[in-house]
Amino acid sequence: MTLTLRYDPLDPGTLSDPYPLYAELRKNTPVFWHEQMQSWVLTRYRDCREVLRNYELFARDRRRVGEDVPEFRQSVQSMDPPEQSPLRTLLLNSLRAQDLDEISRRSRLQIEGLFARLADRAEFDFMSEVAAPIALTITSDLLGVEEPELKSYMALSDAIARRMDAGLLPSTIEAGDRARNQLNALVDAWLEGEERPGVLASVRRNAGKAQVPEHYIRNTTGVVFNASYGTLFATLGNVVLTLLQRPDALERLRDKSLLAPGVDELIRFDGPAQGTSRVATKRTTIGDTVIEPGQIVMTLLASANRDPEEFPRPDELVLDRSPNRHLAFGWGPHACLGAMFGRIALRELIVGLLATPAPLRLAGTPTRRRTATVRSMDVLPVTFRR
Repeated sequence: MTLTLRYDPLDPGTLSDPYPLYAELRKNTPVFWHEQMQSWVLTRYRDCREVLRNYELFARDRRRVGEDVPEFRQSVQSMDPPEQSPLRTLLLNSLRAQDLDEISRRSRLQIEGLFARLADRAEFDFMSEVAAPIALTITSDLLGVEEPELKSYMALSDAIARRMDAGLLPSTIEAGDRARNQLNALVDAWLEGEERPGVLASVRRNAGKAQVPEHYIRNTTGVVFNASYGTLFATLGNVVLTLLQRPDALERLRDKSLLAPGVDELIRFDGPAQGTSRVATKRTTIGDTVIEPGQIVMTLLASANRDPEEFPRPDELVLDRSPNRHLAFGWGPHACLGAMFGRIALRELIVGLLATPAPLRLAGTPTRRRTATVRSMDVLPVTFRR
């Protein structure tokens, strides 16, 4: 029998460390109904991966069950195959055409410069002074667009991230939609401006191959930009806190053979994406639970990434874990397009931390941002001073 469970992802204890609760949910109520979010919640790896994989039965495109999707929200994220495939292929080809070595080199130089400027500070906030500028510069560089002003873009992206929790906090909708429109206006300026080398230039040249109305290109550009920035921002903070709490793990990453699997393991261990939703297109079952057409299914990705059925010693940081088929970047036709660039940024950050004359350490109490869908630090006070 499937039980109804009161689960508050915005509870301070859950925000601080959701993983013990996720373990309890996987054991006792792996599929449960959440009244406030009006959705089924899945906590096991095998269930989450199957929902993400099976786009025919579990849709991202709400129009497939008769819902209206306003034009400003229509993008590659709101489409399913086969309609999605030409646009997703266009984006993937544009991303793969970028010079990864050059992106790595520029990331390394930026990180070195930031660390040099902050080396003598008694305290600084890693999130606003390191994670945000790194995420914004890498994303702007990758897409080939003029970099927005940092503080204003941080506020815009924060509003969009909070809008993802509208099922829990309806008050976030207005500000989030306003921020989305502001992002679309930024994209319009980029599309009308001088072409620069990067993903956007490639997309503009080949947009006809996507076979979609023009607004899909504009909206998708905004979605990709903000997803890249937001994911990088949150991941950098989560990873640095994990390493600050486990200095032995950072030291082990001097072994270059551990760097690539170690980056993936750090993402699995405490990734930013807590969950993502789909809508059932027809009546089906997950385990013993009947899912009706039109009902929402929330996959708790962060819980799936600690499932002992898939990951032995799931609550340990195993830097050489293999295989490591985590869901931190999603799975299936809506998996994160820019995952490779996130790994590059994390790798360069770790290399940069290992190269500093003095180790980074906590200089105060870290605080989490009060968001459920995206797990992110809000303030992370640190210092290089001994």
